[in-house]
Amino acid sequence: MTDEGIGPAALATALEERGFDSLFLHEHSHIPVERETRFPGGGELPRVYYRTLDPFVALTAAATVTRDLLLGTGVALLAQRDVIHTAKEVASLDLVSDGRVIFGVGTGWNREQMRNHGTDPRRRGALLNERLGAIKEIWTRDKAEFHGEYVDFAPIFCWPKPVQHPHPPVYIGGDGQAALARVAAHGDGWMPHAVGHPARVRPQLDRLAEVAGDVPVIVASVPPDPELVAAYAEAGAGRVALSLPTQPEAETLRTLDAFAALVGDCR
Repeated sequence: MTDEGIGPAALATALEERGFDSLFLHEHSHIPVERETRFPGGGELPRVYYRTLDPFVALTAAATVTRDLLLGTGVALLAQRDVIHTAKEVASLDLVSDGRVIFGVGTGWNREQMRNHGTDPRRRGALLNERLGAIKEIWTRDKAEFHGEYVDFAPIFCWPKPVQHPHPPVYIGGDGQAALARVAAHGDGWMPHAVGHPARVRPQLDRLAEVAGDVPVIVASVPPDPELVAAYAEAGAGRVALSLPTQPEAETLRTLDAFAALVGDCR
């Protein structure tokens, strides 16, 4: 979601009218002009990456015009965020949406972006793990404290607390072994990125089962391909998040109509 496409309120309303389950937004605070890190998708970095809205502001706008639509991050880059501010933002969104938040988190891939936030890319996994532990302490305790190698604070008061108990579900993004281990240690679910071929779906889920057992799975950024959607469902994914192009409102509504027809065919 960017400043050049459909707005969050209009998109959320259109999604709920068409019977979609949820809205997940990506996060990039900025994109460094000089960048050595290659774009994982190959080629030039798409324009949308450096024009994204803040996900929590956009999801709050979406919350105010919907009643049932689930509101998620896919994913928030917690390794680049202040943990106390983020705990408050997520809990506040959960409060104003009456408990509709899914908190997807990941380490990110853009090393220059991480460094601008003071994050050492070599330590991003360990930092994310500690921040997940700290954020859950803030959400679940009246007097929260945390003492780790990277996150350290004495007892604090921090409200609001989330509506969902014990807290909004935390989905771990990523496809590698480190992400799967993080699911087992810190997550309530797994949010892998879509792979290009259905044959690779089952190995992903089998690997997850070895690490974390049976946990909910949301597959992110899935192309609107009926066979691929069916393959993920057959493999055990509870949700697939279709990749929605960033377009003006009229074009987006036409795309959503096509997506709605696809979803109907898959049911």
